[in-house]
Amino acid sequence: MIRILVVEDNAAMREMLASIIAEKGHEVDTAADVGAAMALLKKNDYAVIVSDLHLPGIDGLSFLKKVRDLQLPFILLTAYGSIEKAVQAIKEGAWDFIAKPVDPEYLLLMIDKALATTHIARENLVLREVLQSEMGRTAIIGSSRELLHEAEKVRQVAQTQTTVLLRGESGTGKELFARAIHTLSPRRDHPFITINSASIPENLLENELFGHEKGSYTGAHMRQVGKLELAQGGTFFFDEIGDFPASLQGKILRLLEERSITRLGGGRPIAIDVRFILATNQDLEKAVAEKRFRQDLYYRITSFPVELPPLRERRGDIVLLADHFVRRLALEVRKREFSLSAAAREKLLGYHWPGNVRELQNTIERAVIIGQGPVIQAEEIILPARAFPVQESLSLNGSLKAVSSRAQKFAEKAKIAQVLEETSFNRTRAAAALEVSYKTLLDKIKEYGLAPKD
Repeated sequence: MIRILVVEDNAAMREMLASIIAEKGHEVDTAADVGAAMALLKKNDYAVIVSDLHLPGIDGLSFLKKVRDLQLPFILLTAYGSIEKAVQAIKEGAWDFIAKPVDPEYLLLMIDKALATTHIARENLVLREVLQSEMGRTAIIGSSRELLHEAEKVRQVAQTQTTVLLRGESGTGKELFARAIHTLSPRRDHPFITINSASIPENLLENELFGHEKGSYTGAHMRQVGKLELAQGGTFFFDEIGDFPASLQGKILRLLEERSITRLGGGRPIAIDVRFILATNQDLEKAVAEKRFRQDLYYRITSFPVELPPLRERRGDIVLLADHFVRRLALEVRKREFSLSAAAREKLLGYHWPGNVRELQNTIERAVIIGQGPVIQAEEIILPARAFPVQESLSLNGSLKAVSSRAQKFAEKAKIAQVLEETSFNRTRAAAALEVSYKTLLDKIKEYGLAPKD
């Protein structure tokens, strides 16, 4: 569902605006001042902001300036519909300016237009015009602020030759982002070559990368060109660089610095014209501290990191992704269209998704295969009886702000779960104990997928 933030200090007006927007089928959060609104913006993803001009403390125009970098459609309301204020609001980046008393139909029309013409639209496919895999089937999909921020970084870095490090848990789509960078780059018409050290025995990995000359070792009956040479002019993707053996990390560092290789058994350096992208699901800082990863290599590859958020941190994308997978897989497997029932969607939203997008895709594929269709029911969404605990997937990757955000959500979920258990899942008593509104508690229960143990 589309989520909209309403900021209005008048309680009656705030309630009326929320009711109007909710009747349209959107989720609505409300705030009485800018401080409360900023707190909500840190926790949730919104598609549109509707704000009064006259607010206590910080006014609507100042609020607009504070959130301008979020690139959200901002609709400003005022009882003083002067041309001067309207012009000023538009200059500052407001989507529209509506005079009070608010015409409900006009407000909804403006919200619809904002959703239809911005990248937060419901059908959002991030970088959809170019982010297709080489099979032409899989696109990067999402509308969460975190994903859009990283996608914009991909746009910016793709045209350069900068080495990029993709960081994220398994299943978050690191190879898909690597292919996106290649596709957006001037090297798009040249090879995209990938190697994963975890899938190749250590004694063969160096040969795979650099190749060898005839007679360089027993059994080397002819020259073999390595994968790095095959990538000439294109992009080379080191998947799971954190797993590379220590014996090869020095050679990778020299490769990145000198842009040349020497085949095994050879003596002549070969220049390499390649753009490098690396990825890891590991905490490289911890690996450096434990002497498992070279510090100089760490500094060499972390000049431009891209952080891929886990699916549980962009819950608004779960249904968006599920709908995409249902449409695509149903046509591939069943040769006809399927859709998700409301109960099936709720079940998907209530799960933690430790395996991220890959696990969601596999779950939908299984549902399409066993489902009778055309509507997939909740019982056809088969999930593990017990998901991995949050602690096992609480990543320390990324900036202090990103880690703090994840830690806050973990602590929040643990506290809510504890109070719900203590109150035998009595939501009214739990809301009182937590000192939050009943509606806020219901939203948190839904967000974290909490349910009574019995």
